[in-house]
Amino acid sequence: MKQNESPADRAFRAEVRDWLQSNLSGGFAHARGLGGPGREHEAFEERLAWERHMAAAGWTCVGWPREYGGRGATVEQQVIFHEEYALADGPARVNHIGENLLGPTIIAFGTDEQRARFLPPIVAARELWCQGYSEPNAGSDLANVQTRAELAGDHWLVDGQKVWTSLALEADWCFAVCRTEPGSSRHKGLSYLLVPMRQDGVDIRPIVQLTGTSEFNEVFFDGARTDAGNIVGAPGEGWRIAMATLGFERGVATLGQQVGFRREFEGVAGLARRTGAIDDPLLRDRLTRSYMGLEIMRLNAVRTMAGVAAGAPGPESSISKLVWGTWHRELGELAMDVLGAAGLIADGAPGTGPDGGSAQAQPYDLNDWQRLFLFSRSDTIYAGSNEIQRNVIAERVLGLPREPAADRKARG
Repeated sequence: MKQNESPADRAFRAEVRDWLQSNLSGGFAHARGLGGPGREHEAFEERLAWERHMAAAGWTCVGWPREYGGRGATVEQQVIFHEEYALADGPARVNHIGENLLGPTIIAFGTDEQRARFLPPIVAARELWCQGYSEPNAGSDLANVQTRAELAGDHWLVDGQKVWTSLALEADWCFAVCRTEPGSSRHKGLSYLLVPMRQDGVDIRPIVQLTGTSEFNEVFFDGARTDAGNIVGAPGEGWRIAMATLGFERGVATLGQQVGFRREFEGVAGLARRTGAIDDPLLRDRLTRSYMGLEIMRLNAVRTMAGVAAGAPGPESSISKLVWGTWHRELGELAMDVLGAAGLIADGAPGTGPDGGSAQAQPYDLNDWQRLFLFSRSDTIYAGSNEIQRNVIAERVLGLPREPAADRKARG
């Protein structure tokens, strides 16, 4: 409990804490601590059941307005909720993308019909979502969209490919940025479509990562269909709405993400105490800096959330992505240094395939810290690389001159 909390916030904290203590027991006691980076497939059905249990008690989408199924929690109360969830060692959430990215976007930009159709299943954790932004050969250049969508009567036809799509295999729907104006380029002519994933025109191919799991996926659209009304905003407004979604992802959603970050940090600190690495002054200094970074992330997320009160967040939300991506990668490196030489040895060698042949699909048996280290190498790349975030901050937040384009340099 924080000394400067209002009576209402203290009561809210007590309510959250009591509910979590009472419900993360019995049948859900085994769910504590499940999931996380490199463990995204762990006990997925159990975590989904927990999510729906939370929904039945009104503990999903706590920051949404009450008229859309939320609790109307203030910024301070949302912080409290995520802090208490971390303290209770709650399992990694499976409805993160719908609750924290798509939901706030539809509340801000969707029609009444879209809110009525899509928000209740998110609140109830009945429909899961994935994000269709990145494409091959585009890197972090989100405006270089090649996936096309054409309006054909009462539906859109979608053709193209998305990549690095998190949890696409588990998702029921995808919000995808598509080019809907032939001949357009860059930020113009893009639209924000809601596309059902469970149809013949959608092919999902998992991408096996260093951890042996496949949170990321390739998604191929080949004549995929979605109703004409499943467009958020007007045709051609996709870029503006996509940027707003990224703002929500890097603002409010960061608090939920920090549930896992704080648990991981506490785990690394505990490991340092058990191994004696805490006595190394250099490692102790890095642990201190890591804790400070965690607090900076929380405070920056609160600042970003406060700026959202009157509308969608601005480009300063890129600060959140830059900070947490770098922090989490460094935490993975710190975990390996705390382990020392033992961190180089897997708990078990790969097994053989079911036919006794290739073991390619059977990864090494990694411990939590090895998975953290390997997975966190991607954090400064996906959802906008560090280099891109620094450019956004420099040009759109600080007002510095734009970086010269490579083709402009070539022409002199």
